[in-house]
Amino acid sequence: MDTKDWVLLITLYEEMNLTRTAKRLYTTQPSLTYRIKQIESSLGIQILHRGNKGISFTAEGIYLVEHSKRMLKEERKLLDHLKNMKDELQGTIRIGSSSNYAHYELPDLLENFIKKYPNIEVELVTGWSSEILEKLQNETIHVAFLRGDFKWNSKKHILEKDNLHIISTKQLDVDSLPGENYIQYLTDLSLKNTIDKWWRDNYNSPVYTTMEVDRIETSIEMVKRGLGYTIVPAINIQNENNLYTMPIKVNGENIYRNTWLAYKEESLNLKVVDEFVRLILNA
Repeated sequence: MDTKDWVLLITLYEEMNLTRTAKRLYTTQPSLTYRIKQIESSLGIQILHRGNKGISFTAEGIYLVEHSKRMLKEERKLLDHLKNMKDELQGTIRIGSSSNYAHYELPDLLENFIKKYPNIEVELVTGWSSEILEKLQNETIHVAFLRGDFKWNSKKHILEKDNLHIISTKQLDVDSLPGENYIQYLTDLSLKNTIDKWWRDNYNSPVYTTMEVDRIETSIEMVKRGLGYTIVPAINIQNENNLYTMPIKVNGENIYRNTWLAYKEESLNLKVVDEFVRLILNA
């Protein structure tokens, strides 16, 4: 087994579907099936159960997936440290970022970093902060840009503090919100919990939700058409000058959503990570 096989097994375990796995790996399903059978034959085990409802992994198959994750992690560490031993700053930095921060702030930071260090390869994955935190814990990435509150036992630095705002095309009275159309969007659980708690602390009736959309940007567009109001972090409306905005408060104090840079302290032993962290903290 080699790196391609480790990636194959990990991807297949994530997808639990041969067609989707083949698509992700830019190969064909017959080629994928053939390689799995080769691995099974060489190891003398059965990796998959095949049934009418699709595939499932055997106990041996699950063990092999976990082994593949460990081997892939160790190989990445090996390559990182070999490149770290060279005098010239080069190598790969793997970054995870919340979608919001990646959309509004990260492009300029990465542009400046790559201009300064053109020989460094940047790998980026975005998603909800809870997903990115898991990747950081599993050492899939070196550094993470995270939003909200979270438990992290190594290094983290606060980068920004964002007010949460009610936004609408008309001026709203806080007391009248239960009767207004609310546009809800899918978001990270920590942000949803913050907004839900604020509502429960201020109102005895449930929010009047008339729309549920999958992205925060979609909810803002609906608000701009006068279809209701929503509550969003300030980072999402920094270029929206035609909306009425009002920060939400608890006991007269603004509610903030923080942005953090987080990483494991030992990651700074890699020169590329150390330099990236320095650049971000001095930006």
